[in-house]
Amino acid sequence: MTTVSVVRIYIKEGDKHEGHNLMQDIFRMLHDQYKVHGVTAFRGIAGFGNKGEVYADDIMHFNVHLPLVLEFFDEPETVDIVMPHLREMVPPGHILRWEADCGCE
Repeated sequence: MTTVSVVRIYIKEGDKHEGHNLMQDIFRMLHDQYKVHGVTAFRGIAGFGNKGEVYADDIMHFNVHLPLVLEFFDEPETVDIVMPHLREMVPPGHILRWEADCGCE
C-alpha cells in the first residue's frame, strides 16, 4: 500500500481567479505545472454555502453558480507543493485534504 494525499476543492461554476474561470485555472495548474495523477470535477445540482443561499439547477433559470467539487490525489510531497498555490486561488475553508491508502504501483 502507498499513502497518498487526497484533495477536495469546493467552488461554484461562476467563480473567477484574476478574471479567469477558477475551475479552468485550477485544472491548468494541476495538469501543466504539477502533473498530478488526475482531477475529477463533480457538478452539483444544488447546494448552499455558509451564507445559506441555495443554488439549484432549474430548467426555468440560467444559473452559473451551481456547486463544483474538484478532487485529485497524488504523493503527499507533490500535494505539499500544490497546496499554497491552491490556497491563493480558492476562498478560505473550501479545500479539504486527507491521507488515504492507495493500491498504487
